[in-house]
Amino acid sequence: MTHHLLRRALAASIFLPTLLGSTPAAACASCGCTLTADWLSQGLAAQPGTTLGLRYDYIPQTRLQSGTTILDRSQIALPADREIERYTYNHSLTVTLDHQFANDFGIDVQLPILTRPHATYAEDTVALSHSDTRGIGDLRVVGRWQGLSTPGSVTGIEAGLVLPTGGFRQAFDGGPEAGERVDRGLQPGTGTVQAVAGVYRLGAVARSVGYFLQAGGQWALDQRAGYRPGGFVQASAALNWTGWNGVTPQLQLSVRHSWRDSGIDSDRPNSGGTQVNLAPGLSAKLSDRLVGFGNVELPLYNRVNGYQLTPRAKASVGLLMHL
Repeated sequence: MTHHLLRRALAASIFLPTLLGSTPAAACASCGCTLTADWLSQGLAAQPGTTLGLRYDYIPQTRLQSGTTILDRSQIALPADREIERYTYNHSLTVTLDHQFANDFGIDVQLPILTRPHATYAEDTVALSHSDTRGIGDLRVVGRWQGLSTPGSVTGIEAGLVLPTGGFRQAFDGGPEAGERVDRGLQPGTGTVQAVAGVYRLGAVARSVGYFLQAGGQWALDQRAGYRPGGFVQASAALNWTGWNGVTPQLQLSVRHSWRDSGIDSDRPNSGGTQVNLAPGLSAKLSDRLVGFGNVELPLYNRVNGYQLTPRAKASVGLLMHL
């Protein structure tokens, strides 16, 4: 594989998500976005430089699910002896600054800005309670080392921290629960420091076909105010087609397992689970320095603990600029 062909595969890959990137649906530990929105933020562009990214994720959690079963709310009599969630619309705008040094090292910094309208029937109530938590989320800072790379492929190791920059004390603004604190899983931030670790590899399997493999996880290192978010592990595999001039279709398969939240302020019974998602999408070169991308993530399998809201689909769009 020539250096030229590898650069084509890498440049065409940049719309794909980083496995451990921001998860705008952190409110539902099992339903978080598994898209990893740009290979470039892993330093996969084989050359030193800086990239600025802007990505919007939309995850409408509207289906009430238990285990692998979608529940019919019309069959649930109110008031109920447990909370019955109605919807959570997750909107996340993530700003990313990535720099690859003139050696095997690089660094990636991501800050999400979140808004999350939510409605639920609290236990023993018959009217909806509403909230609209919003603000900056937790800052993610991850370094990488690509010293294991070989001609024709890039292999890297990444490690870093998610820092508690987001707030976690917002309250319901309407309904029977007005003034009460919103569940910690629905807050913009977790209040905890989390560790990130992973490995990845990419290259090309043929002249116009690139591949990407990645695995890793994220785990809380502490608890705060009675809450510790559940950790997760995830693996992703993707292929892209670089045979079209400037437009690259791609397909990603992701598997993610999340553990339950813990602490006296957590909703432990209704957190955690396993999901398998398929994400078709494409990237387009808009100029010499600007690339746009978009994709849709579709659930192939979803198993949740307790009662949780799940989406029918998730969508991402964004821009990446080489500075």
